[in-house]
Amino acid sequence: MSNASKKKQFGMNIGSASILLVFVILCLVSFAVLSIVSANADSKLSNRVLERTTAYYDACNQAEQSLAGMDKTLQRIYASSDSEDAYFASVGHGKSYVIPISDLQSLQVTIEILYPQTDEDTFYRITAWQVLNIDELQ
Repeated sequence: MSNASKKKQFGMNIGSASILLVFVILCLVSFAVLSIVSANADSKLSNRVLERTTAYYDACNQAEQSLAGMDKTLQRIYASSDSEDAYFASVGHGKSYVIPISDLQSLQVTIEILYPQTDEDTFYRITAWQVLNIDELQ
């Protein structure tokens, strides 16, 4: 009888070790799957952030180019105008640019046009440089 009980006990130990091994493997597989899913979600989020950041800086570059063109135009009009009143009659007192970033956002740049008193003075001052939401998110 002692041999039979030893075999039974020995078989029980192998079974519990196998169950523990299966449980550990299932835990490792589930953690691996969770890691892959999390990495995939992070990758998609990073790509969306990259696209949005690139679109924002593209809009900023367009705004800077518009401002450079405006600066040349204001300089030309300033040189050809006889007085401050004639200058402001030609150019107005302010301008605003709206440059699309995406379907939902745009960049708005607002400038105040100045009359330079000295050669070092600028022709405009930026009063607003902001991202506007075109449409509300649902």
